[in-house]
Amino acid sequence: MAGWEDFSGINRGYVLELYERYRHDPSSVDDDTRRYFERWSPPADEPVSAARPQEERRSERTAAIVGAVALAQSIRRYGHLAARIDPLGSRPPGDPLLLERTHGVTEEDLKRLPAAIIGGPIATEAADAAEAIAALRRVYCSTTGYDLAHIFVPEEREWLRESVERGRFRPPAAPVDERALLERLTDVEVLERFVHRSFPGKTRFSIEGLDMLVPVLDTAIAGAADAGIGNVIIGMAHRGRLNVMAHVLGKPYEQILAEFKDPLQSRSFREDMAWSGDVKYHAGASRSIADEESRLVVTMPPNPSHLEAVDPIVVGMARAAGTRADQAGAPSFDPTVSLPVLIHGDAAFPGQGVVAETLNLYRLPGYQTGGTIHIIANNQLGFTTLPEEAYSTSYASGLARGFKIPILHVNADDAEACVAAARLAFEYRARFRRDVLIDLVGYRRYGHNEGDEPAFTQPLMYQRIASHPTVREIWARALQERGVVDEALPDALVRERMDALQRTLDALRPEEALVEPQPELAPAGAARRARTAVPLDRLRALNNALLKLPDDFSIHRKLEKARERRRQVLDDPDARTIEWSTAEELALGSILEDGVAIRMTGEDVQRGTFSQRHAVFHDVKTGAKYTPLQGIPHAKAAFEIHNSPLSENAVLGFEYGYSIQSPSRLVIWEAQYGDFINGAQVVVDEFLVSARAKWGQEPSLVLLLPHGHEGQGPDHASARPERFLQLAADVNIRVANCTTAAQYFHLLRRQAALLVDDPLPLIVLTPKSLLRHPFVASAARELSEGRWRPVLDDETVAKDQVKRLLLCSGKIAVDLFTSDDRQSAREAAIVRVEQLYPFPVDDVQAAIASYPAATDVVWVQEEPENMGAWEFVRPHLEALVGQRRLAVLARPRSSSPAEGSAARHARNQQLLIRRALNPQGSPREEATHVTENRGET
Repeated sequence: MAGWEDFSGINRGYVLELYERYRHDPSSVDDDTRRYFERWSPPADEPVSAARPQEERRSERTAAIVGAVALAQSIRRYGHLAARIDPLGSRPPGDPLLLERTHGVTEEDLKRLPAAIIGGPIATEAADAAEAIAALRRVYCSTTGYDLAHIFVPEEREWLRESVERGRFRPPAAPVDERALLERLTDVEVLERFVHRSFPGKTRFSIEGLDMLVPVLDTAIAGAADAGIGNVIIGMAHRGRLNVMAHVLGKPYEQILAEFKDPLQSRSFREDMAWSGDVKYHAGASRSIADEESRLVVTMPPNPSHLEAVDPIVVGMARAAGTRADQAGAPSFDPTVSLPVLIHGDAAFPGQGVVAETLNLYRLPGYQTGGTIHIIANNQLGFTTLPEEAYSTSYASGLARGFKIPILHVNADDAEACVAAARLAFEYRARFRRDVLIDLVGYRRYGHNEGDEPAFTQPLMYQRIASHPTVREIWARALQERGVVDEALPDALVRERMDALQRTLDALRPEEALVEPQPELAPAGAARRARTAVPLDRLRALNNALLKLPDDFSIHRKLEKARERRRQVLDDPDARTIEWSTAEELALGSILEDGVAIRMTGEDVQRGTFSQRHAVFHDVKTGAKYTPLQGIPHAKAAFEIHNSPLSENAVLGFEYGYSIQSPSRLVIWEAQYGDFINGAQVVVDEFLVSARAKWGQEPSLVLLLPHGHEGQGPDHASARPERFLQLAADVNIRVANCTTAAQYFHLLRRQAALLVDDPLPLIVLTPKSLLRHPFVASAARELSEGRWRPVLDDETVAKDQVKRLLLCSGKIAVDLFTSDDRQSAREAAIVRVEQLYPFPVDDVQAAIASYPAATDVVWVQEEPENMGAWEFVRPHLEALVGQRRLAVLARPRSSSPAEGSAARHARNQQLLIRRALNPQGSPREEATHVTENRGET
């Protein structure tokens, strides 16, 4: 048997029971146990009574031991239910399992039992089980509730419990600089009070009631600095944002006060309209903290309103900051480089689905960050919505339990407990590279905004808040009682800071303090000057490299056939043999050779939704993986491609954040179907297309959106180009719908070339059935000698004989060119507008002018008339057609983007094509119609 010190808890009780049985009847135990007890007896502090009949004593003692151990385990598991985490004093819910009587024990029973049966560090300091249980209650049922029962990894669970019970991160084991904390809380409170007094009625979404958020962030940042972390990236909504920017990000008081004055700066109307800016509590900030040995950059990216959409953006930025991609092959990720911190609202955390999507990323390959510190800024209230109306879980943090994230509920009025929670959270994250959550429970001193009256809807709560002292006042009183500060100091600190802020305001010239980060426009013509052609010999060498496999790698036989065909695609430079996927891989490979790193993600993106890409091969015998784009001999940068979870909102946000943090890398996200962009519309609207005008950010993210009406129903037809075009302004995005593999090749290479000189998001409406269509295939010479062409003219007609000019974009052009009716419609020319935005006015004008006999210009699209590009191109075309008639040919206006029947789709598509090419011979019963700019026909 092991030594006595090796037993604890119920096991120690069981040994004592065996020993009593041995004393009564040595033959009642097995031979090994009997021989052991012949040489051993319990220590003196482990009483073994013989006053009553042995069986009765043994039964009672066993029941007491079992009850005491069960009580201790219940306190460890459920003690948070009795913790006093509400500063406003509401009664904790409690649980019967936390009561002695539930487990059949009394205080006297516990006093008779040794502390050792309780186990853990607490037992070593207690005289008996009663003292140990009382100590457990002080730890687990105090102003911090440790919600850890769902942590299933034994090493993590034991480290957390041992840290908590030893008080490793609390005084006296880890002292707090009491005077510094008082001064910090004074800074936080005084700024809010001063602004409230100086700018009555101005919205600021104050931090008051959650003032300890700033010291909590201070603690995490200090830990990051000590650990040599280079980047701390903080994401948060508007609650407390201005205070955090002032005191954590170092935004000058002058700037903040100037923004409250909000003067009208003198700029021309055009400049002012091009630069919209944003409200002060949505803006971002950055701060560099450096010493002789290290440099830490603290960043808070902009975020609109209460949205949790910033969550994946922050973790994407953290992933990019920690990723090294300047060498060929796969990139490497170092989790010690960056620390993401997300501050959530208590109503938003359970209420917005992007939170769950973001939490789901944190252990996935390609998305891991080494752990995020989550903080719920819990004011126990939404706008006017109470917790029971806002979430179905017991806590606002309930969602995190499913992801096995430790949760620390802490009373925001207990300053030392908050600091201890922050220390514990940082150390857990640093040790285990996992997410951790602090539920900082406070209150909201004013309404949702400072002009709102919260007592209309929560009168009782706000009666308590009105008479409740601030955390600064509570901490000051505690320090006075400890004799750390005298009674006069706290008020003196307040007056000192109030006076300093008043002097700052009095001296302010806000028109000089306000400097908005307006982005500089790229030199005119930068996109047109980009060189994208790749010499043929280089393309052949690249193609050969991409076709090589490791020795003994067994590829699927169906893929081998396609690879064999691929070996000859560059032999004849004029043969149209290069399909879409080949052009894509050659483009990406050449970009890597140019030294630009590439990250590509999306649902099933490694194989491709239509089994067209096969960027990652799988050995049919071993399951081993091989990525050809990571094996290019002359590559100078890394390539990564990851299948994403079934998420658009969080994943697109993640990639947006990645591209913002690492703007020199080509970041590509592909939707499984273009319609799936619907699930990420918030990221598109609030960040991708508007970040330049609001915040001066310059994203360059590429979106590949499979688009085209092919009879697969309303939800597999449209990538909603009309939405992007409606949001296009001031050259904020590029939108393309190309119809050849060569065009796609040059489009990708142009995007990579413009990452530094002219960064813009690129929206590509990619094909589905056209991926292998012969018409879309290109010749090698088009790659080696061509360039991106915003407009493709019709080279199959005699221009002076054309009476009807058809303008179109994307798949409809291929349907027109390959239709049987095309042969008898030589009076119609088909001109493809490959770039929809910025709209190529000069190219379209030149194309129209090159058909002098054309009397009709028709925009043809397969989308309904109220969708697609028509409403966007119409004003441009009206200005360009001159005296020609302008019309649109499209499906009827509809609330649904496509037919649900493949047969109905095929019929309508046939009628649409026929009417476009031969309007005189089309039947009247067709489902399409023409709307002209001078009436309808």
